[in-house]
Amino acid sequence: MNNSNVINLHNVKNTPLSTGLNATIRSSLSQYLNDLDGEKPGNIYGMVMQQVEVPLLELIMQHVDGNQSKAAECLGINRGTLRKKLKTYKLIK
Repeated sequence: MNNSNVINLHNVKNTPLSTGLNATIRSSLSQYLNDLDGEKPGNIYGMVMQQVEVPLLELIMQHVDGNQSKAAECLGINRGTLRKKLKTYKLIK
């Protein structure tokens, strides 16, 4: 499928979104690790994924006016996976 709206993931590193986002994430994670003050971190991956995934899902669902099929397509995941994530984060019942 040749769709000009599909982003080539190999080029994502050089987008304005990634540049600003990378700096923000690095700064936030660095501050988080410094704030631990010697405590051992746990499940940082899960914490970061949740912090990114919730606003991503909310914004995409708004962008497609709540259409789960369109949202799943935008996200590159299947509709069942999207529904599971929406339920997990209590974004739908």
